[in-house]
Amino acid sequence: MKNSSIFGQASAGSEDQWLSVSDLMAGLMVIFLFIAITYIRPIVETQNKIREIVVTWNASEVDINKALENEFRDDLKRWNAELDGKTLTIRFKSPEVLFESATSTLKPEFQKILTEFFPRYVSVLSNFRHAIAEVRVEGHTSSEWVGAKSSEDAYFKNMALSQARTRSVLEYGLGVAGLNENKSWIQSLLTANGLSSSKLIRQNNVENRKASRRVEFRVRTNTKEQIIKILETVE
Repeated sequence: MKNSSIFGQASAGSEDQWLSVSDLMAGLMVIFLFIAITYIRPIVETQNKIREIVVTWNASEVDINKALENEFRDDLKRWNAELDGKTLTIRFKSPEVLFESATSTLKPEFQKILTEFFPRYVSVLSNFRHAIAEVRVEGHTSSEWVGAKSSEDAYFKNMALSQARTRSVLEYGLGVAGLNENKSWIQSLLTANGLSSSKLIRQNNVENRKASRRVEFRVRTNTKEQIIKILETVE
C-alpha cells in the first residue's frame, strides 16, 4: 500500500509539472506569434505600398506614351524621329539636320523642328506632373573624331561636344514661344546630358556612325523616389 501510495503521489506530481511546462510553452508560442506579427505586418504593408506604386507607375508610363504618340503621330516621320515607348524617348535621328559639323551650333532645320516640337512636348508632359522626376536632353555621338590621338582622346572630345550640343538644345527650347505657365515647371526638370559614344547604335555588331549621332528627349518617372520614401519610413 505504501509503495502504491508513493508511486501514486509521484505520478500525480509529474503530471502537474508537465501541465505547467505545457502552459509555459503555449504562452511563449503566443508571445512569439505576436512578435512575428509585429515584424511581418509592416513588411506586408510595405510590399503592398510598393506594389501599388509600381502598378501606378506602369499605368502612368503607358498613359504618357499614348499621349506622346497621339500628339506626334503625324510629325515623327517628317522629322525623321521616332518614339520609343519602352523608355519614353523621342529620338531625332538625322545628324545632317541637327548641328553644324563638329560644333554645337543648331542648324536652321533643327531650330524649326524644335520650335514646333518643344512647346507641344512640354504641354503633353504637363498633364503628368505627379509622375515625372526628370526630362533628359541626351546628346550622342559616334566613336570617331578626326585627328584624335587615341580612342580615349576621341571619347573625351566627343563628350565635350555632346554636352555642348545638349546645352544648345536646352537653351533654344526654353527660349521658344508657347511654353507659357509651363516654362518654370519644365525648367526645374530639364537636364542636359552629353553621353559621347557610350551608347552607340550597332547593326550586326558593327557601329552605325550616322545612327549613333542623335539627340534624344527622355522622360524619367519618379517611381524610384517614391519607393525610397516608403523604405525610409519602415527603417
